[in-house]
Parts: sequence; structure tokens; C-alpha cells
Amino acid sequence: MNPSPASAASAADDIILLNLPLWAWQIAFAVTGVLALVLLARTIWRPTTRSVRWWALGNIVVNVGIAVTGATVRVTSSGLGCSEWPRCTPESFVPVGTEHSAFNAAIEFGNRTLFFLVFAVGLIVLVATLRLRPRRRDLLTMAVIIPVGVLGQGVVGGITVWSDLHPASVGAHFLLSMVVVIVTVAYYVRCREPQGELRLTVTPPIRRMAAAMVVIGFLLLIAGTVVTGTGPHGGDAAAPRWGFDIVLVTRLHSALAWLTVAGTVALIALTARTGAPRTVRAQAWLLLAAVLGQGAIGYAQYLLGLPEWLVVLHVLGSALVWIAILRLYFGTAERVAVTSPAAAPEAAAAGSTAGAADR
Repeated sequence: MNPSPASAASAADDIILLNLPLWAWQIAFAVTGVLALVLLARTIWRPTTRSVRWWALGNIVVNVGIAVTGATVRVTSSGLGCSEWPRCTPESFVPVGTEHSAFNAAIEFGNRTLFFLVFAVGLIVLVATLRLRPRRRDLLTMAVIIPVGVLGQGVVGGITVWSDLHPASVGAHFLLSMVVVIVTVAYYVRCREPQGELRLTVTPPIRRMAAAMVVIGFLLLIAGTVVTGTGPHGGDAAAPRWGFDIVLVTRLHSALAWLTVAGTVALIALTARTGAPRTVRAQAWLLLAAVLGQGAIGYAQYLLGLPEWLVVLHVLGSALVWIAILRLYFGTAERVAVTSPAAAPEAAAAGSTAGAADR
């Protein structure tokens, strides 16, 4: 796409704040964030269950956050503000002399720099898990997967740029973030539980229905990416789009949303009838609130003609609904310490060690 005279006049290196280009401030912000994480991560050498859980929560937040900033890139048509990957331009890693406006280049470059923050949090959780005693193999497996998934996000991001923002690669970029979120939520839930057997907290039918909700929720996310790839916000005016009927794919997405609502209501009724733990019942109600709120945003988008700010809010709502579904599913089972006579001394020793660490 050839730049207009106006965009050429506002090249990315023309935005100056306090005698520094905007991209320099963005780099400084990212470096400061990573250094702050390093300073806050002193507890990785003496981790406790509580400190690891806080870092695990941060892991969820940053992975959702970069998905939301990615939506901001898309609705502002900034997807090719950096036209190359891993460089921003063929000659530079920073947005100097791009063919897009300074605003577009700054948005895209800012989203790229957030990658280092997300990756840093993942590494912190990994190191803390390695230092945690007694060492948890299940937590370590998840802690390894998370930064690997973040690196995969970077690769898919490069493919997205190389494909000129093809909707398949854009959708895969978002969906991979949501797959990483599965692991971050699982880690967050399990890190406060002891190492032991996984036992149900609800009846088997409720467990199976919660698992079905995970499948429905992911199908809902996929349908959302198809609607996005068919709609007007492609990340760039020249970006390719799916050729589907926008009304048809939107109705399919809406039908899956209503199916999610129906499944949630059924879970609320079943958990109340079977006397499920209060936490599980609360999570079901939170999921219903998240789905209804997301539905309200979706219908507002439809009626108002897809305003940009509502698209970003809808992506955030999608992530929150997904987290609520996962939290409900993982709440239907928990790990408990093995109570067999042979394992009792080992379990007691592990509990003593963990208790001393938390103190």
C-alpha cells in the first residue's frame, strides 16, 4: 500500500516526546517493565505457594493483555505498521522510515515490545517452579509449556506479518494465546493444591458437562475469529478477508454463545441440586455473568455497526469468558495428598516443608 502524503509526512520517527522518538519511549517502557519484574522476582530463589500463585496470576493477566492489545492493533489498521518480522522494516528493528503513519507504527511496535514482558513473566514462573520444594512435576511441566507457547506466539506473529494479515494467521495468533491461557489457569489453580491424586469435587455428570463447556467455549472462540476475519477490521485496509456471508457466520457465533448460556444455566441447576461445593457454584454463577455481559457487548456491536472500542472490549470479554469456563472446569476436581500408610511419612514431610516455606 502506497503511503499518502499525510502519512508520509508523519513517519514513525517524526513523533518526538522530550527529544526522543516515540519508539524509544516504548523500548524504555518495555525494558523498565522487565527490570521491575526481575526486582520483584527476588522470591524466585525462595518461593512459597503464595508467591508462586501471585506470579501465576500475573501470567494469566499478561497473556490476556497481549491478546487485547493485538485487537487494538487490528481495529486501528496498524497490523502492518511494522512491515517485516523480526525487524520492523527491512533496514531497522525499530519503526524508522516505515510506509505507514507514525500512529500505526507506534501501535504495532508497542504490541511487539509487550512480547518481552509476557515472556519474562513466563520465565519467572518457570524458575520459581524449579526452586519450589518439594518439586512438583505437574507444575514444572506446565511452567515449561507456558514460555514455549509465548515463543510460539512470536513465530505465529511473524507468519501473520509475512502473510499480509491473512485472517487464518490472525485467528491462529489469537487462538494460540487462548491455548496458553489454558495452561496458565491450570497452573494458577493447581499450584495451591498439594501434590497427590486428582479427585472429583462434583458428581461425574457435572464433570463431564464442565468438560463439554470447554469444548463449546473453544468453538465459540473459533467462530469469533471467523467473524473477525470476515468483518471490516482486518488490521490493514489491504488485508485479505474471508469470503463468508457475514450474517451467517455471525448467527453461528451467536448460536454458540446461546449454547454456552444454556450449558451454564444447566450447570448452575445441577450444582445446586447435588450440593456441589460453594466455590464450584460460585464459579458457575460468575461464568453466567461473564457470558451475559459478553452477549450484551456483542449485540451492541451489531446494533452500533462494530465501533472500534467495542471490538477491543469484546476481545477482552472473550478472554474473561474463556477463563471463567476454565476456572469452572478445573474447580470440578482437585489434587489431594495421598493418605495411604506408606505415603503418610512422605506426605507429612512435604506438608511440613511447604508450611515452613509459607511462614
